[in-house]
Amino acid sequence: MTEHITNTGHTEHTGHTASPGNTPGSTDAYEVVVIGGGAAGLSAALVLGRARRRTLVVDAGEPRNAPAAHMQGYLSRDGMSPAEFLAIGREEIARYGVELVRDRAVDATREGDFAVTLAGGRTVRARQLVVATGLKDELPSVEGLAGRFGRDVLHCPYCHGWEVRDQAFGVLATSPMSVHQALIVTQWSKDVKLFLHTVGEAELSDEDLRRLAAAGVDVVPGEVAGLVVEDDRLTGVRLAGDDVTGAGTVHAREALFVAPRAVPRTGLLARLGAEMTETPFGRYPVVDGRGLTTVPGLWAAGNASGFAEQVVNAASRGYRAGAAINGELLMGDLDAAVRV
Repeated sequence: MTEHITNTGHTEHTGHTASPGNTPGSTDAYEVVVIGGGAAGLSAALVLGRARRRTLVVDAGEPRNAPAAHMQGYLSRDGMSPAEFLAIGREEIARYGVELVRDRAVDATREGDFAVTLAGGRTVRARQLVVATGLKDELPSVEGLAGRFGRDVLHCPYCHGWEVRDQAFGVLATSPMSVHQALIVTQWSKDVKLFLHTVGEAELSDEDLRRLAAAGVDVVPGEVAGLVVEDDRLTGVRLAGDDVTGAGTVHAREALFVAPRAVPRTGLLARLGAEMTETPFGRYPVVDGRGLTTVPGLWAAGNASGFAEQVVNAASRGYRAGAAINGELLMGDLDAAVRV
């Protein structure tokens, strides 16, 4: 089924259904293609549409913050649902003739312009390419964890701390760096337990232990087996049982913080030859202050450019990239005209 939203010449459609100019195997040329329809991609597209650039957004519809009911800390949008935020963004880019296709970019090459192959069979070309594909979160394999993520299993206290303030917190350690998370969340609750899970007590430094004690954080050794949920609410964290009893201790908790493993969706950037750098949070492209990678015309924005981009930061990155791209296109055309 093809979904159409008509607004000042804008069309949103799926990539798997034939429509005018979108038959499998066809090639369409744009000035800019934006891969990713989250905050960063839509922000870049908004700037480019207002600059009268023929722009296409390719959106697979997999926003990182989909599990969350609300997003916080975005001035004037605090408390808005992520789905509503994106819907408004799509409406806004439509006013300026930006096209959006529901599809997935599966390959990209560059021979002069960029050629992007979509899962639906379409190939689109662009003079400039923005990759704003974000990242995905991989949670520890603990029973019940994934089903509560974004509700009472949380990762960012700045995003969710106020909403669970003064409740009984747990922090599920995924590495010794989880000590930092346990210390930070004490700003929102003074009842905090750090569950070491697979982290050994010997892996914590003396400084870690001193700070945890000073902050009043209770350190709980032992592996976590699962969560206790009653009436659709987290009520406890259950440790793995020993060989004798077969049942583990349950610690009453109302919110559990965890640091998921961040997996950047940066495969297209690497495939196009962008220089990448290893970080503690994954492999990201080397970019300048505007978001330009080491490949001319190839840009990264949002969580495709770095781990710590919240929605407001991602939107800012997209805006900056969009403005810079318009300038690059304009100056490039003027220089070409001068050479002629």
